[in-house]
Amino acid sequence: MDKFSFLNTAHTAYFADLYDQYLQNPDSVEPSWRAFFQGYDFGSENYGLEGDSVENISAEVPEQLQKEFQIVRLIDGYRMRGHLFTKTNPVRDRRTYSPTLEISNFGLSANDLDTVFTAGEILGIGTKTLREIIVHLDKIYCHSIGVEYMYLRNPEVIAWWQEQLNANDNQPNFSADTKKYILSKLNHAVTFENFLQTKYVGQKRFSLEGGESLIPALSNVLFYAVKKYGVKECVLGMAHRGRLNTLINIFRKPLHELFSEFDGKDFEDMDIDGDVKYHLGLTLDKTYQNGKTLKMNLVPNPSHLETVAPVAEGITRAKIDADYDGDDSKILPIIVHGDAAIAGQGIVYEVAQMSQLAGYKTGGTVHIVVNNQIGFTTNYLDARSSTYCTDVAKVTLSPVLHVNADDAEAVVHAVEMALEYRMRYKKDVYIDLLGYRKYGHNEGDEPRFTQPKLYKEIAKHSNPFKIYADKLIAEKTVDQAYVDNIISDFKETLEGEYTKAKKAKSSVVREFMQERWGDFERQGIDSMLKQEDTTFPKERLEAISKVVSTVPAGVKFLRKAEKILKGREKMVFETDTLDWGMGETLAYGSLLEEGFNVRISGQDVERGTFSHRHAILRDEISEERINLLNINPESKGKMDIYNSFLSEYGVLGFDYGYAMANPNTLTIWEAQFGDFSNGAQIIFDQYLSAAEDKWKSQNGIVVLLPHGYEGQGSEHSSARIERYLQLCGEDNMTVADCTTPGNMFHLLRRQMKRNYRKPLIVFTPKSLLRHPKAVSSIKDLASGEFQEVIDDTINPTNVKKLVFCTGKFYYDLLAEREELGREDVALVRIEQLFPLHLEKIQSVIDKYPNVESYTWAQEEPKNMGAWMHMAQRMDLVKLEVAARPYNSVPAPGSNTRDKRRQRRVIDEVFAN
Repeated sequence: MDKFSFLNTAHTAYFADLYDQYLQNPDSVEPSWRAFFQGYDFGSENYGLEGDSVENISAEVPEQLQKEFQIVRLIDGYRMRGHLFTKTNPVRDRRTYSPTLEISNFGLSANDLDTVFTAGEILGIGTKTLREIIVHLDKIYCHSIGVEYMYLRNPEVIAWWQEQLNANDNQPNFSADTKKYILSKLNHAVTFENFLQTKYVGQKRFSLEGGESLIPALSNVLFYAVKKYGVKECVLGMAHRGRLNTLINIFRKPLHELFSEFDGKDFEDMDIDGDVKYHLGLTLDKTYQNGKTLKMNLVPNPSHLETVAPVAEGITRAKIDADYDGDDSKILPIIVHGDAAIAGQGIVYEVAQMSQLAGYKTGGTVHIVVNNQIGFTTNYLDARSSTYCTDVAKVTLSPVLHVNADDAEAVVHAVEMALEYRMRYKKDVYIDLLGYRKYGHNEGDEPRFTQPKLYKEIAKHSNPFKIYADKLIAEKTVDQAYVDNIISDFKETLEGEYTKAKKAKSSVVREFMQERWGDFERQGIDSMLKQEDTTFPKERLEAISKVVSTVPAGVKFLRKAEKILKGREKMVFETDTLDWGMGETLAYGSLLEEGFNVRISGQDVERGTFSHRHAILRDEISEERINLLNINPESKGKMDIYNSFLSEYGVLGFDYGYAMANPNTLTIWEAQFGDFSNGAQIIFDQYLSAAEDKWKSQNGIVVLLPHGYEGQGSEHSSARIERYLQLCGEDNMTVADCTTPGNMFHLLRRQMKRNYRKPLIVFTPKSLLRHPKAVSSIKDLASGEFQEVIDDTINPTNVKKLVFCTGKFYYDLLAEREELGREDVALVRIEQLFPLHLEKIQSVIDKYPNVESYTWAQEEPKNMGAWMHMAQRMDLVKLEVAARPYNSVPAPGSNTRDKRRQRRVIDEVFAN
């Protein structure tokens, strides 16, 4: 015992505190103490084991100190696992977990309950009995809020959470006025749902009943953000559950407009088809009593649940960059999830992974899960393998607060703590709002088919408003008359708006972020076919070329990089043959000089998948990232380009949102290979191709999809041209397949020079990036224009066969024609596949008086590529087709077989 006699000479609280530090972060403890505690733990865990040769330190530690250490372990047990034993489920018994927090599991017994321990000082409550320590721990960790934070790894952050939780036993202490405000928001939420249930029986509304405390949660977190942190704007993304309630009670959508939508009235704007009421978004400015204003954005969303999350994050980042000079404390992103969706949808993981990446971070997001404990008809036990629906939070070491949705004060307290964490640490935080769903998935569904026992409990369960009203009446904060009055007052408002709606003849779809788009006009197909002036002074193009071909002073590039710069200089100032990479670079440089910004993201976009771009070069010594376009003294804009993580769905959604909020930035997402866009198909289907028609929402996102058959197998040949053309409606987007750098230059510039925005899909080349004939002159860029159709240059009177084609296949056909010496076949390039410029195509047709047949030629199978589109849309002549046979895959895996099939198509084109 002598060797440990020093343990009797100091206050036990010191050792308890040191042991607490060791349990949380062993490396933070001085090495000799760490060794001591390791020995103590080993001895405690292995005491009495036969053959134990390790010195049993624990047996030689004074008994009182051993008890203190066991109290510390108990405290640590509550911190680590207390969330498993909370009172957070309003309608179900909790699952059982083992081991429990019984004191016997920590080497303690009932005989220790009234013993005083200094370990209580760790909790900030001083020296207390074990009984008092347990009461304190139970209040903090096992009441209406369960907190998961001990895995965060950062000792400072863990200590901050402990300080917050210890300060008031994790129990809210609101003023009477705050309690009345919470009650009023619950009243609005509950009374609104009851009103709809009465007036619109059986209509889908995806009600919030069972989770109404979301409304005071959102209301308070926004007020708190404005009042304490000076937040100026919020971006809210959410799916259906509770969306109507949020629109009315948080975003103040006019009630009569919603009631008109319930009545099924047609939209007043005949140029759009609109959308169902629980998909619509809204933007407004809300002024609080203290005079501060908050801009609020509820992002429109489709039925694909979590799809809105990356879009909301992209909008937030665009506003951080454009409006707040990079200050992410001025804007707050909030994502409201469903429990089944956050656990089941892979996009949630993608959004989590982008949260701390340089090109995508938004200063942390507050995630709120409206946890119904059921997904449509699927019980939570069948909906996930993880313990909690929020376990994706652990991927990014984000804290989670599980809250009983029936305890309104606990809900508000939790969201305020979550907001403080987000504002302090700039990271995501999750709130699991554990409630229930009063009705079925929609109000016409019968949930008792699949959950009869649960819905017996729900049927007799009081709503959160009544529970909270009864509590406030009992504590004499309000009386029953007060409660009755606020109910009747809001009902009167609802009835008045309902009557007003009956007089309306149509419904209104309000533009989202309308202030962002004030300088832009929605345009139709006629405007899309008009020529835009995309010229740019030759001397300025040459000046930009000089910048991007010169090594900056004091910088050392790799020798290969310097060679690339010399190549740029040569193609502009010596040979006047600009390749694809140079044409693209000059497009960006010219836009920057005109005051537009450029943002590009995607996998490997800095260099380019095919090493054609080299937008970012690195100093060989410091590895500093250098974008030469940004050091051009004449640039008024800025170019940002980011290699993304390996995601398509999440990143395209983010960039779509970025373009939605920043129409004066050329926003580009590039797929590594064109077919990789398959992973983002929901964004294409639900947002990119349909948002303007559904929500009046313009968007100028540019999507670059490498496409071309070079014998690389099925996966990396086709960008699936047919899919995008099938999505094309009246005037919803532009689809192009350019064959020259000059045309690409003008296409990109046209995208920004127009006074409206449409998404642009471009099928970009691979082998053409360095094809000796796929070049343009500096004059082509300076004084040219975008050509929707490029005619041939041969003598038109000799032509017997007029062949229409697009993209890289043109050069394959051109090479064959030159080899055969054929002057009777003309090759016409359709550079813009949608909208087709039929007038220009007709003028080309008219130039060839002796044509006997017209052919559409493509390298894709007949059921793919642009053939079906051309057959349907170009009815100017009777078109034949030269293409590979119908097939289930775009191309074979064998290079030899691929060449053979390509050969057959080419032979068919030139057959007499």
